[in-house]
Amino acid sequence: MKNIIFNEIKFLNLKSYEVNEIIKKNGIFVFPSGPGLSTIDEEDEYYQSLKKADHVFFDSGFLVLLLRIFKNIKVNKISGYKFLVKFFKYLSKNKSKTIFSIDPNKSTLISNKKFLKNLGLKKVHNYLAKKNYKNNFNDSKLFKKLNTFKPNFILINIGGGVQEILASYIKKRIKFKTSIICTGGAISFFTGDQAPIGRYIDNFFLGWFVRIIYKPQIFFKRYLKAFKFIIIFFKYKNTIKII
Repeated sequence: MKNIIFNEIKFLNLKSYEVNEIIKKNGIFVFPSGPGLSTIDEEDEYYQSLKKADHVFFDSGFLVLLLRIFKNIKVNKISGYKFLVKFFKYLSKNKSKTIFSIDPNKSTLISNKKFLKNLGLKKVHNYLAKKNYKNNFNDSKLFKKLNTFKPNFILINIGGGVQEILASYIKKRIKFKTSIICTGGAISFFTGDQAPIGRYIDNFFLGWFVRIIYKPQIFFKRYLKAFKFIIIFFKYKNTIKII
């Protein structure tokens, strides 16, 4: 296992089998996308949340390709989808684990709750996220529920750029150790609420393409923003280190 530093963000370069071990660790797990990384010069709170996260994964195929082409550094892409495949297998074998799922809307909450329950988990709590987190992350109701429930895992299923900051706020305000997993809408690949992305599509870095075909009105502009990351990459190219 090696760490790759990019602009003070410490990415984990994991082999697939190593994911099974890191799932058992506590802390904040983040999977920054290309569109998300393209904003790190503008969204300082988001950037700081990535720097402070305990486990940062190579979710962005764009970053993986740029590292290989321009720095001759080969890293393993572990997307939110790939992580959740292993995470859900782990949960299906450890049904006593408790899950607190933070969901973006009522329909997604219902789908996610049904999916998690179908894994055989005995204790699942779903929470409807506030609509204005970007303006106010001080969700006292959420923090109170978390400190009462004390889950083994907190699964944040809201948008990138917001969920990572929320995870930082949660970590500061809870009184127990847990894993806070920021995989955004990736759970919807399993519930059927999002584009059908399988192992081969993920392995060939084509998840973004399938999402655009499935919902172009949402994802076309979002992934178009990712091209701005080329500027960000070359701006901080000299900060890249392998440790």
